[in-house]
Amino acid sequence: MNIVLITGASSGMGRECAYLADDLYDNKIDEIWLISRRKERLIEVSENMKHKTYILPLDLTKESDLSILELELEMVKPNIKMLINASGCGYMGDFISADKDDQTKMVRLNCEALVATTKLCLPYISNNGRIIQFASSAAFVPQIGFSVYAASKAFVLSFSKSLNCELMDRNISVTAVCPGPVDTEFLSLAKNGKDDSNFAFKKLFISDPYDVVWKAFVDSYHRKSKSVYSLSMKLFELFCKIVPHDIILTLMRLLKNFGE
Repeated sequence: MNIVLITGASSGMGRECAYLADDLYDNKIDEIWLISRRKERLIEVSENMKHKTYILPLDLTKESDLSILELELEMVKPNIKMLINASGCGYMGDFISADKDDQTKMVRLNCEALVATTKLCLPYISNNGRIIQFASSAAFVPQIGFSVYAASKAFVLSFSKSLNCELMDRNISVTAVCPGPVDTEFLSLAKNGKDDSNFAFKKLFISDPYDVVWKAFVDSYHRKSKSVYSLSMKLFELFCKIVPHDIILTLMRLLKNFGE
């Protein structure tokens, strides 16, 4: 049985990935597996899809739920044509005053859960398969007021690029998606009622989620190791390569202080 497996499928980029996979794959896919904590949201997503779906309401930060996924894979033994790791979270705020549980949750979900899911799925990903990992343009440089989130996405980018090289002999490609701000509920959740000048500046470069996901699929098809949507984010990546990060952090700090 050929499947696409998508984590974080109940909202945002994961939901867009589910809809686009549903439109693109036609008869090549027998089933699309949708994973997220919120069962009701997954049901809503599945009702708008023509493919047969399999809903797995799992919290991938929990070992017990990872064990359920492992068991499902062992029982069904699917042929995973594409794995999309879109689960993630982000919370804005200075680390010193931030909630400990929020900060550690970002590491567990953005890093540990992504690694665990990839590891569990890899034996079932067929030759010529694809893996899409959602990182962020925040991976390009450390971020004041978003320090743990940026660090977690830098991890995703680094992990994805190395894994892409490791899997070349199996003809499996790994594409790290590095969008800037995207018009999803993630923005309001990340802001969490806080005002921040850096965050307001980022919103000037907001992108449509469909456009970001479409480019991710195209870049994955062409086996690119990285997908960066929009000219502004490509220029930002170049800027982060040219300018020392200490200087960029100083500029961020000045902008933050100016906005207070």
